[in-house]
Amino acid sequence: MKTFGGIDPKYASLESSRILLQSIPYDGTSSWGKGADKGFDAFMDAAANMELYDIETDSEVYKKGIHILPVLSGFNSPKEMYEAVYKSTKELLSTHDQLLTFFGGEHSISIAIIKAFYEHYDNITVLQIDAHADLRPTYEGTAYNHACAVYDVSKNCNLIQVGIRSMDSSENEHLDPMKCYFMQDINEYGQGWMDASISQMTQQVYITLDLDAFDPSIMPATGTPEPGGMDWYMMINYLKKVFAERNVVGFDIVELAPIQGMNAPQYLAAKLYYKMLSYKANSINGLINYTDD
Repeated sequence: MKTFGGIDPKYASLESSRILLQSIPYDGTSSWGKGADKGFDAFMDAAANMELYDIETDSEVYKKGIHILPVLSGFNSPKEMYEAVYKSTKELLSTHDQLLTFFGGEHSISIAIIKAFYEHYDNITVLQIDAHADLRPTYEGTAYNHACAVYDVSKNCNLIQVGIRSMDSSENEHLDPMKCYFMQDINEYGQGWMDASISQMTQQVYITLDLDAFDPSIMPATGTPEPGGMDWYMMINYLKKVFAERNVVGFDIVELAPIQGMNAPQYLAAKLYYKMLSYKANSINGLINYTDD
């Protein structure tokens, strides 16, 4: 049995785990760099070599239980991927009370996941942390493209966009400038943007995090790296505030495209995932403890 971080199987069963991890290694619409379909394997390899004690929170969140669900794969088209992921996520939300987490794959996987979440939760906010606006209604002949990742969200629930620094002019039509925190403004105005963005969120939040939100100097392994992104501490300080002040009901991490011979990017992704779990467990809306000794 393969487990996250090589944890003892007693912390990884479906019944005992408070966290479910779903891999969706789809890379069918990426328009430049390929390889996001290999991201989960690299992420898991890095996690197996990561310390599982989190110094900042003085915790070992794996003891809450992390169960890896069967991989969703084998799709022949973007639409087929969308329909399968939507059906699966709807079923998970209706039958499980654990924290649902997802790992791509490219950002197109999030379209179906988020739709299932906003249909399940009333008055939910979607927090998109990303280099790209991803607000195209369609791209390259499909609405289920990575460039369309949050278009549907923008029309159906509260969308907060953070870290954006690349977009097409046509996307301005669908962008709310009062809820979009461009990276150029974040760099200019200091940490006030964190409180401002969180104040616009409803109590329940879903996070979709594209790894190209990071600066490519620390995260080069994405399909579309953009200069001028976040560093490690800006990212985790922001996430810590979001988890502390809102109820994060699920999240996904997407767009890890491993580079042969370079282990640091997947290690960052594994550490980021584990940080997010640690913040959730230590928040007021934390994880119910079923498995601690």
